[in-house]
Amino acid sequence: MTTTTSHGTPGTPRTPRLPGRARAASGAERLPSAWWLGLHQGTLELKQFFRQREQGVFTFAFPVVLLFLFASIFKGDVEDAGITASQLYVAAMIGAGIMSISFQSLGIAIAMERDEQVLRRLRGTPMPPVSYFLGKVWLVLITGLLETLLLLVVGATLFDLDLPTSPEKWFTFAWIFVLGLTGCALLGVAISSVPRSGRSASSVVVLPFLVLQFISGVYIAIDTVPDWMLTLGALFPLKWMCQGFRGVFLPESAQVLEQAGSWEYGRIALVLTAWCVGGLALCLLTFRWKSRRDG
Repeated sequence: MTTTTSHGTPGTPRTPRLPGRARAASGAERLPSAWWLGLHQGTLELKQFFRQREQGVFTFAFPVVLLFLFASIFKGDVEDAGITASQLYVAAMIGAGIMSISFQSLGIAIAMERDEQVLRRLRGTPMPPVSYFLGKVWLVLITGLLETLLLLVVGATLFDLDLPTSPEKWFTFAWIFVLGLTGCALLGVAISSVPRSGRSASSVVVLPFLVLQFISGVYIAIDTVPDWMLTLGALFPLKWMCQGFRGVFLPESAQVLEQAGSWEYGRIALVLTAWCVGGLALCLLTFRWKSRRDG
């Protein structure tokens, strides 16, 4: 007795046609790539961020309000630097804004998602874990760019900040932005595992960020900060981001305000790269998908 193929040819056994779900399970229909799923996750993250209007307004307005206050109060000329105090604050506040968007926002948001078991549910879906983090990367990248643009517009419009005209300066700005944002984002992911609950996340994350702003030259000029505080601040990326952005947006005469008397671009690149590598290692070692109470 012979059988026929699906086309009616005698002599070979017929292969049954699998239903849609079975074909997907057998590999006939591939799932989207981790990169594509990460892009989709990032789109969802951005939609959720901008739908929460209070959060969005506060996130973007907070550094702008602080910049306006400090730059309006301390607006005299800086001795021997050829700049005003307002211009000094604009450059430093850009670094603080980037760390706020990445380190602070991610540290608090991920801790709350873990506490609400959002991470646990995501871990049980077919989506690769890397796609979740890619979604967060897209979130901090877009919001970081928007906040930086807002600060630059305010600085150039209200406080006479001179924007660079050379491609070299903008290239320097780009790599400092990318390395700083990446390092701070990874540090934010790592610190999200420290709070015991989502409710305590703000206290755990905001306090070290606030301290870093004072010892990294954001609110207080570098030449007035004690050396031991500067040494402590130099261990973290914020100090180097602020120094790099001052080098981009301030004239060469302002180098006299730095601890080393120069912008130190090589050291900035080295420290920020080290934080990208070290931050990734911390994430791999400490990140948890479940809260402590879930075991």
